[in-house]
Amino acid sequence: MWQAQVRIDLDAVRHNVATLRGLLRPGTALMSVVKADAYGHGMLPVATAAVRAGATWLGAATLDEALALREHGITVRILSWLHSPGRPLREAVDADIDLSASSIAALDEIVEAARQARRTAAVHLKIDTGLSRNGAARADWPALVTAAAKAQAGGDVEIVAIWSHFACADEPGHPSILRQQLAFDEALDVAAGLGVEPPLRHLANSAAALTLPESHFELVRVGLSTYGLSPIPGAAPDLRPAMSVHARVALVKPVPAGEGVSYGHTYKILKDTSLALVPVGYADGVPRSASSRGLVEIGGKIRRVVGRVCMDQIVVDCGDDDVRAGDEAVLFGAGTRGEPTADDWAAAAGTINYEIVTRMGSNRTPRVYVGESA
Repeated sequence: MWQAQVRIDLDAVRHNVATLRGLLRPGTALMSVVKADAYGHGMLPVATAAVRAGATWLGAATLDEALALREHGITVRILSWLHSPGRPLREAVDADIDLSASSIAALDEIVEAARQARRTAAVHLKIDTGLSRNGAARADWPALVTAAAKAQAGGDVEIVAIWSHFACADEPGHPSILRQQLAFDEALDVAAGLGVEPPLRHLANSAAALTLPESHFELVRVGLSTYGLSPIPGAAPDLRPAMSVHARVALVKPVPAGEGVSYGHTYKILKDTSLALVPVGYADGVPRSASSRGLVEIGGKIRRVVGRVCMDQIVVDCGDDDVRAGDEAVLFGAGTRGEPTADDWAAAAGTINYEIVTRMGSNRTPRVYVGESA
């Protein structure tokens, strides 16, 4: 009998990828981003489901993630973009993994890896259009493009794409969106003036895929929406959340009014009640910041976590309802049965739904895959 588990509906993943593909104009390819263990959903099963549903690209932040996908036998195009100096990029070139360059130093490492492998490396040049994170600064962009063009002429690299990333696409109408689009167009013009016009341009993330069709270009990168969650409330009603978190009540007991609950007694019982002990805590991904605010469904009724979230357990107020040890507790799911959602937990924890799902699952709280695709 299981105690706690994170369930992943792979049919939901396939549905979401197919739905997102339907939003794109003909000729635009879809990349499912499976970094961070597929946002907590399990990289290899999710990647397989996404490819079967029509994703022709996969996105993996780190080289280890990208190599694991290849070792699993996945053959679609893979982009990896986050590399510290000195990483063994030759392995990526040997495995036909596309690499991103945001600086001449990074490009030089890719060139060296290509020469070691005696193969041409596929490179995506990234321009920082306003996120101020990864990507070449605009002042450095002409030099990077020039260096890449030289490397391409020498046969060391193929410039596959120019790309960038939005900062505020999840806030429709934010003034930075237009500024970044214009900055991206300017970067493309600079590159074209230097003789570089690669076959792919990609700028749109999940939020832009849903709301900015003019940013789709030849490739769209969808992360959060692959998993049935939306970065913009209400923007994607046809997506199906793939993750749900379940546990079995370990203990139910009466507690009189006036008693404190959990560490620090930050919560006091106001009237006689019964408390249910649910065996998941922050070691399993339950955010401690949702103490006395998180919601749990037990017996078809929404109930509140009371007291601090502990490492291994949470306490739920059940009033005088007939809740028993062994009953199933649902922390969150798709919300179709009225259960709490990842968005509810994000609101309780003061964070975003990305963080809620990404942190779920551990060695003692296994993922279980369901659906015909499992």
